[in-house]
Amino acid sequence: MSEQNLFVLDPTASDHHAEDRALRARGPATRVDVLGVTAWSVSDPRLLKQLLTSPQVSKDGRAHWPGFVDTVATWPLALWVAVNNMFTAYGGDHRRLRRMVAPAFGARRIQAMRPAVESIVTSLLDDLDARPAGQVVDLREQLAYPLPIAVIGRLMGVPVDQRKDFRALVDGVFATTLSAEEAAANTASLYAAMERLVTAKRAEPGDDMTSLLIAARDEEGDGGGFTDEELLGTLILMISAGYETTVNVIDQAVTALLTDAEQLGHLRAGRSTWEDLVEETLRHEPAIKHLPLRFALADIPLPDGQVIARGEAILASYGAANRHPGWHGPAADRFDVTRPAKDHLAFGHGVHFCLGAPLARLELVTVLRQLFERFPEIELAVPAEELIPLASLISNGHQSLPVRLRPAGRSGAGAGAAVQADTEEHHGQ
Repeated sequence: MSEQNLFVLDPTASDHHAEDRALRARGPATRVDVLGVTAWSVSDPRLLKQLLTSPQVSKDGRAHWPGFVDTVATWPLALWVAVNNMFTAYGGDHRRLRRMVAPAFGARRIQAMRPAVESIVTSLLDDLDARPAGQVVDLREQLAYPLPIAVIGRLMGVPVDQRKDFRALVDGVFATTLSAEEAAANTASLYAAMERLVTAKRAEPGDDMTSLLIAARDEEGDGGGFTDEELLGTLILMISAGYETTVNVIDQAVTALLTDAEQLGHLRAGRSTWEDLVEETLRHEPAIKHLPLRFALADIPLPDGQVIARGEAILASYGAANRHPGWHGPAADRFDVTRPAKDHLAFGHGVHFCLGAPLARLELVTVLRQLFERFPEIELAVPAEELIPLASLISNGHQSLPVRLRPAGRSGAGAGAAVQADTEEHHGQ
């Protein structure tokens, strides 16, 4: 592939909306530089859906990317293509691995987790409610992070005292400003942490998905179950994807409502639901902007006459696709919880659609509803333009989200009474 006319993606994502507009302006797909790797960024949603469901597109870089060996040795995002799990599998291997993970996210298991999710949210909000009125709280740090960490930690059986370590390691997976050496060191530490978890769960199995996955590995043996590498890779996938994305959506949903009183008014008046808020946030500010990588198994002609050649890399640019005016009209950039069609690609599409979507939706609806009921006067503590984006071309959130839960002079009891009055009035209508 020629290096001419490459669009270089900003690893710090300082203005990803402008970058998304520029990608869309270059056509359905355009060649980009992703930290030194050349790929086709696909921002047209129709084309992206076609590619995500095409048997001529694979996520298995080992088998279908000629540059795999040379790239993973020096690329800071090597883990995204080198990890061995269903995320990077193709065909029969993908079906085998997904079949073994799917029970963790079945409807019955997710429904059974509802009381635990609600209890975790209530406990976190109780802690926040004890803060003095007027105090500035980093809601990303004090709510958006601990909720999914507690939920995925409970689901996977990660000991409470190890969850902070896992968080730091997962943050490194999504960072795109690390050197290749720093990223490799983070990956080594991540695998070591997973090996410790597996060792602990083999010694003392519990009622958690890590124990169940280990049992599946040990009972099915060669041919039908996980290899040791696949087991570790699957744990990395479930723990990392299970929290980073949810953190970002909580962050973005709260930001959207606190910068647009009209949208919050729609929710309070019942003109839209908390489920509407979640879906519009996923469309408007998806947790993952760009997802590395897929690979062409054959030459793929594009609508504008270009060709993705066999073996070339493909980048799913979900952020740009979700706001494409050809999908959501001229107002695609506007956040609107009353939007009739909130279709999006935030959870992917096709055989790699995110298995954890139902759990994420449960967490998001629960925490957002309870947050705004408990703290009806919540407000940003800084102007919106001072919120600093995460330094990542993958992860879409802010470095912090400072808010005031109550104006100075308002007690927790007073705020609680306001919530109760609002709730009683709503139920009385």
